[in-house]
Amino acid sequence: MSEALHVHPGTTALPDVHHDEHHHAHHKETFISKYVFSMDHKTIGKQFLITGIVWAIIGGLFSVLFRLQLGYPDQSFPILETVFGKGAKGGQITPEFYYALVTMHGTVLVFFVLTAGLSGTFANLLIPLQIGARDMASPMLNMLSYWFFFLASIVMLSSLFIQTGPAAGGWTMYPPLSALRQAGDGSKLGTDLWLVSMALFIVSSLLGGLNYISTILNLRTKGMSMTRLPLPIWAMFFTAVLGVLSFPVLLSGAILLLFDRNLGTSFFLSDIVVNGEILPNEGGSAILFQHLFWFLGHPEVYIILLPAMGMVSEILSVNSRKPIFGYMAMLGSLFAICILAFLVWAHHMFVTGLNPFLGSVFVLLTLLIAVPSAIKVFNWLTTLWRGNIRFTPATLFAVGFVSLFISGGLTGIFLGNSTIDIHLHDTMFVVAHFHIVMGVASFFGMFAGVYHWFPKMFGRYLNSTLGYIHFWVTMIGAYLIFWPMHYQGLAGTPRRYLDKRGWSSFNGFPELDKMITIVSIIVFAVQLMFVFNFFYSIFKGRKVTNPNPWGANTLEWTTPIQPGHGNWEGEIPEVYRWPYDYAKDGRDFIPQTEPVGENESKH
Repeated sequence: MSEALHVHPGTTALPDVHHDEHHHAHHKETFISKYVFSMDHKTIGKQFLITGIVWAIIGGLFSVLFRLQLGYPDQSFPILETVFGKGAKGGQITPEFYYALVTMHGTVLVFFVLTAGLSGTFANLLIPLQIGARDMASPMLNMLSYWFFFLASIVMLSSLFIQTGPAAGGWTMYPPLSALRQAGDGSKLGTDLWLVSMALFIVSSLLGGLNYISTILNLRTKGMSMTRLPLPIWAMFFTAVLGVLSFPVLLSGAILLLFDRNLGTSFFLSDIVVNGEILPNEGGSAILFQHLFWFLGHPEVYIILLPAMGMVSEILSVNSRKPIFGYMAMLGSLFAICILAFLVWAHHMFVTGLNPFLGSVFVLLTLLIAVPSAIKVFNWLTTLWRGNIRFTPATLFAVGFVSLFISGGLTGIFLGNSTIDIHLHDTMFVVAHFHIVMGVASFFGMFAGVYHWFPKMFGRYLNSTLGYIHFWVTMIGAYLIFWPMHYQGLAGTPRRYLDKRGWSSFNGFPELDKMITIVSIIVFAVQLMFVFNFFYSIFKGRKVTNPNPWGANTLEWTTPIQPGHGNWEGEIPEVYRWPYDYAKDGRDFIPQTEPVGENESKH
């Protein structure tokens, strides 16, 4: 594709793909081939992002609606009955439907927004552009990975509109609740649709992950050695490896659960009595499903976090006008997180009757993962230290990510200790911890990426004023929502309870719950403002005039402002240096494509 094709006289000439007049004469692209069934990695990235945004609105709305119930348990809201029908009779959410809302909120945001929306968007957008490739190793598989995700989305969405309602087994779908149809409406057809949707979603993730790995290993441009790769690419690489190794385990769990539900097998069921009826199932283990789920579930935390970490590293370096501190230490810590992510899954299972000695092994491994995380935090802070910082919205969200990662990560040390975890397990403390460190922090990484690479995606800028409002309200709001939950959890308040007024031991937080509900509504409204900013700016935003608006060194800024399919119009540029030569030898930045001078100082 990079060279014009030369033909002998008398043969039929093939179009030279470089020249626009030929390109358009021979390749009439329809709307459907360009925007729907596109094989261009940049368009597929946008498809993932926009689908993720739609899902984020749905998942976020669920949380606002069940927060209404938590904040005002004695009031009825007629709008809830209008939206949910029998799930909110008399304007109050029923306990069963509340559990379904919590289930769908968790599933949608963890898998469909933060996994597909974050990895799918930025791995697709950045990998070919930053390594110097025309496209992914297999554009066809790349397109299929999006359409499998889209299909999974349709199946999951359809479960919201069926008679018995969506799945209601918690986002972890533990049996026996999820394995027995007679357990309740939320265990009927909705759960089958949930499992089928997850199977399709996992196929999408595997197609994408294999593509990302093979692209990074095989399609780097001349001079782009592995140690010259920008950190987002390393992060996407490790993320893809994590996904390819751990997602099949959840797929097996989902398929075996479908067998238990529909074919009479007993993988996860044994010795169960329902309404006085003794079920014939014998020999299964519900704990086995927990092992299968968390063997994906813990790497999943890092499948979500690692891309955000890579992008934050890049954005902080570009906007503090300094080289990233400790490039090799960053790679080492990414690798260590990747290995340790597979060795800590049972810390989710300290209260399942796990052998205490085995528990102590998982405590040690869990606390060990704090070491590479701390290295990354130290390196981000030292990159910012005495930098010439430009406070763009992307920079603010990147700094916000570091703040949330530190504060949310510290509470993980409590939960990683098996003794303390017995008290804190399944309380609001757990909700507070993983929302801050995994949910909100990853969203901040995603927002940072959108603000930073939006000019490359659409050739226009997002509105900065709306960006600053978006940051400050979300940052303050996130801490106001989730920080107080730690105290509720320490007091023993359980999670997933609809109405706590009947328990004198932990009903002491009604005003706090009201405050959290009000703040969550405000924060959700500001996310809608971001969505408006996003779609408005695609068509009406200020146009980009400089191909390298941030003065960055990486290859994506050497392409035209809005690159066509193939990214570079002529030859793909050659790389001569690492991507972080900022403030070096009296120069603000030195792009990767510039040869190293004879008298240049070594980094």
